[in-house]
Amino acid sequence: MFTLPVLDERPSDPPPSGATSETTARVGGKPRRLPEWLKRPIPSGGGTYFTKNLIGELGLETICESGKCPNRSECWTRRTATFMILGETCTRPCGFCAVKRGRPEPIAADEPDRVAEASARLGLRHVVITSVTRDDLPDGGADHFRRCVLAVRERTGATIEVLTPDFDGRPELIAIVLEARPEVFNHNLETVARLQQHVRRKSQYEVSLRVLEQAKRLSPETRTKSGLMLGLGETTDEVLETLADLRSIGCDFLTLGQYLQPSPRHLAPERYLPPEEFDELGRLARLMGFHEVASGPFVRSSYHADEMARK
Repeated sequence: MFTLPVLDERPSDPPPSGATSETTARVGGKPRRLPEWLKRPIPSGGGTYFTKNLIGELGLETICESGKCPNRSECWTRRTATFMILGETCTRPCGFCAVKRGRPEPIAADEPDRVAEASARLGLRHVVITSVTRDDLPDGGADHFRRCVLAVRERTGATIEVLTPDFDGRPELIAIVLEARPEVFNHNLETVARLQQHVRRKSQYEVSLRVLEQAKRLSPETRTKSGLMLGLGETTDEVLETLADLRSIGCDFLTLGQYLQPSPRHLAPERYLPPEEFDELGRLARLMGFHEVASGPFVRSSYHADEMARK
């Protein structure tokens, strides 16, 4: 049986044997070739162009594109996407995220209708809606989330998953989103407690835990979900402690994926975890009581979210 290694606080591995990819990345501040398990073929088919053209036609943003997700081609080929509402500009400068940061534009009042239109034309049965963080808004965009969920459900009848910012942990704002009764309420911890200020800067571990705890308390029937990016310098013990914290507040679904640097100006990964290590972490998470777990190098919060929600 594979045994998880005990990692140092800043692990640094030698290049994996057999890595022949021409693609390079910076690991621990040094350029290094990506290992074989992080090489993927580019999917073919007309779905990618259909999805891209539809998103452009309706003037929508997606985290797939804004976040430089490595799964974008695969998901768009399947005619699915994760909509990013409340504009394209975030008010928080997270070190891992490729989304533009700065002063956001005013909210587009017709965005809920456009998200609903795209969901209908893509034929989505499960719709994932995320957003930039809008600390400039009195309600953090909570009511806009609510309106988007209601518009999509009325138009499509699909199940809906929201991936929200932390709303500063304010229960009255979480309650506004939950008024629309999304089937899944997702908020990512992103990393372990020790690395929060390094990775997320203006966000706090305890606040994020409180968001998930409040969501479950306000709407016990709603599935709660969270995710971690691995390879940023966390130890195995820290990962397991984080999963225990999530289970202690009743978190139902979990995603674990490899952090990949979206550009040279973003945080560099400290380590690439091999697939078998993700498998073992997933096994341990299931033993801890998570109802559904997705764990693998390319797993992201909304990657195959429809399958997790159906189960």
